[in-house]
Amino acid sequence: MVDRANSLALPENRVVQVDDLTVRFVGSERTVEAVRNLSFHVDRGETLAIVGESGSGKSVTSLALMRLVEHGGGRIAQGSMALRRRNGAVIDLVGSSQRVMRNVRGADMAMIFQEPMTSLNPVFTAGDQIAESIRQHQGKDAAAARAEALRMLEQVRIPEAKSVLDRYPHQLSGGMRQRVMIAMALACKPALLIADEPTTALDVTIQAQILQLIRQLQEEMHMGVVFITHDMGVVAEVADRVLVMYRGDKVEEGASNQVFTAPQHSYTKALLSAVPKLGAMEGTDLPARFPLLQVEGSAQPVAEPGATSTQEVPAAKREPILSVRNLVTRFDLRGGILSRVQRRVHAVEQVSFDLYPGETLSLVGESGCGKSTTGRSLLRLVDSQGGEIKFGGRDIVRLKNSELQSLRRDIQFVFQDPFASLDPRVTVGFSIMEPLLVHGVAKGRDAERRVADLLERVGMPPEMAQRYPHEFSGGQRQRICIARALALNPKVVIADESVSALDVSIQAQIVNLLIDLQRDMGISFLFISHDMAVVERVSHRVAVMYLGQIVEIGPRRAIFENPQHPYTKKLMSAVPIADPARRHLKRTLLSDEIPSPIRKLGDEPVVQPLVQVGTDHFVARHPVGGAY
Repeated sequence: MVDRANSLALPENRVVQVDDLTVRFVGSERTVEAVRNLSFHVDRGETLAIVGESGSGKSVTSLALMRLVEHGGGRIAQGSMALRRRNGAVIDLVGSSQRVMRNVRGADMAMIFQEPMTSLNPVFTAGDQIAESIRQHQGKDAAAARAEALRMLEQVRIPEAKSVLDRYPHQLSGGMRQRVMIAMALACKPALLIADEPTTALDVTIQAQILQLIRQLQEEMHMGVVFITHDMGVVAEVADRVLVMYRGDKVEEGASNQVFTAPQHSYTKALLSAVPKLGAMEGTDLPARFPLLQVEGSAQPVAEPGATSTQEVPAAKREPILSVRNLVTRFDLRGGILSRVQRRVHAVEQVSFDLYPGETLSLVGESGCGKSTTGRSLLRLVDSQGGEIKFGGRDIVRLKNSELQSLRRDIQFVFQDPFASLDPRVTVGFSIMEPLLVHGVAKGRDAERRVADLLERVGMPPEMAQRYPHEFSGGQRQRICIARALALNPKVVIADESVSALDVSIQAQIVNLLIDLQRDMGISFLFISHDMAVVERVSHRVAVMYLGQIVEIGPRRAIFENPQHPYTKKLMSAVPIADPARRHLKRTLLSDEIPSPIRKLGDEPVVQPLVQVGTDHFVARHPVGGAY
């Protein structure tokens, strides 16, 4: 093994070289080759983007590089992988023992995972987890490691970084957790950084900053980066070279400009065509279905004929199905020896809006702006401290707990993570049937028929009802969650980031499904998202949230074609564009510190009134939170 490592030779500038890599997963019934005969290299200071959808083998490739694939039941069947460490020595990654690999991982080669909640230890604070890596690989004492951890948190633009040091993962938002992961990965300045979908579930503004941050650190440290993603807009922002994978095979590789301007393989062309483009809906008022990804035959994705638009925008004179006025939701933060309330998180401050029958209103904003809390407040999943929520003539805020059950028949929720919202111990058929049984809507054979009908309605075979959640892909699980939400024929569905972590083609299918369901059933959607390109597709109206307040609200066309608030403009300017030629154009980024929604007792935020600037178009004319 040692002889083999010594015999490895890499060109001086090369960080990692992979030749003829094949990875297999051996099951009781069949063997799956997740990666076949893959070869690539990364030089110092270079970014290689590995692109493909779920199941293409890109994440398995990253796990093989880290030698973590064995822990997931995989096996490197053939091939070689060589890494140049920070000290210049070349190591054989395939032949090295796990003891050697423990010293390599984190120090010479670091990885940013897609799902930070499962990657961070729930029983240690964020500061302890970053400091542990620094102590282990840099030999610093506890105080120095903690100081370096604080510096890294500040570098990834976390507000109140000092307080985040002492918080646990569950106390942080998704965007915050991902930034903690990135701080941990970059703390030891590795020779190779593997970023596995690091920005998929992040807001566009945070995504733009993280991509910029990785580029800056790469230039400082001459670090090689393997960037794994399905988002061609992100690839255009970061990649020097692009490697496209499809079902375990490399189908195309080349310089970034070359792949974007003259793609050779039909799958690459299809991926590029499927990217949601901001501005694609210019001149139209109604939501429209996405074109669907097609690989075989025609390289151009096609939409089903005649299925592009939904019903008309509800007229202003119609009565709203849901009316929210001056909603306030805050969370107490306790501290001190007596555990008294010392500060409050002002999550939602004086929010007002109407939702009309058959309409989609999108709530957009960054992580921590209060959009998800607003959605949860509507169902009383969190308690509000003020305001009123009128639905069917009743004020939801003042309903007794016993009255909430009937309300939840009419308002349903689709969560961001379908795997976490489905019970792994029961079949998906039972999960869909459960609301029918709880509310006494159907029993026995009738309930089974309803389940079969619901599965067909979301585009899945009825026999899938007998399977468990782990047997499905992310897109299929999200369809199952939508079927469950539709079981009681609700009037309103709140979709909280329901497509944010899905591949572009799966995302297109789910968005098209929501549009079709709205057309067929007249459902009203509150669509909570940070993805402006998707929001542009699905919305009748858009509300932009910042620091718990709505700063702009109006018809989709007015918001996207004539944005008035500086924060709305900056949200749009941060959306990645699938064109490497535009990478060097200076964009307006939210580079200033995000104000914290946490305030001391008695420190009340100033709520800015909305001023009408057009038909149903309202904007906050004064700064919110001292920033916008």
